[in-house]
Amino acid sequence: MPVRYALLLAAAAFPAAAPAAAHAGTFADLAEIDRDVAAFTGVPQGQPGGAVRPVDRRLKLSPCSSPLDLRWYNARRESVVVQCPSANGWKLYVPVLTKPVAAVENAVSRGDAVTVAVSGEGFTVSQPGEAMEAGVIGAWIRVRSVSGGKSVGEPMRARVVRPGLVEVPMP
Repeated sequence: MPVRYALLLAAAAFPAAAPAAAHAGTFADLAEIDRDVAAFTGVPQGQPGGAVRPVDRRLKLSPCSSPLDLRWYNARRESVVVQCPSANGWKLYVPVLTKPVAAVENAVSRGDAVTVAVSGEGFTVSQPGEAMEAGVIGAWIRVRSVSGGKSVGEPMRARVVRPGLVEVPMP
């Protein structure tokens, strides 16, 4: 019998102990969600196949009166959907580590020629640049603009989109 069900039975059998056995606050136990995700994936958090990181502790989710529903978001198993099926329930998407950290390769290496795309609502402007740091897709790295083979302007931070392309999103 899972621990959470044992606690619920103990709370029902011993009403005086209910406040101690029940959730200590008015919000869902995020550590319990982390444990449920680890049990669902069969892999500890931080390991390939397990949750990338704990559920954000700033979340203030209402307690769920029903057992949580966990399922894969898609066939690639990159996220676990955690849903509270109760009335006024909620839904979370927990990212899963698909590759060991050491196996993730840089999409951009230091010194690589890159296209720097500055984009905002309804526009994109691009210019040649040089990566000053290495980074994987999604990482923020320092880049500098290049004109005529020479650096121009100050280095800026850009997000790696794919090999050879970084972007600076404008609000």
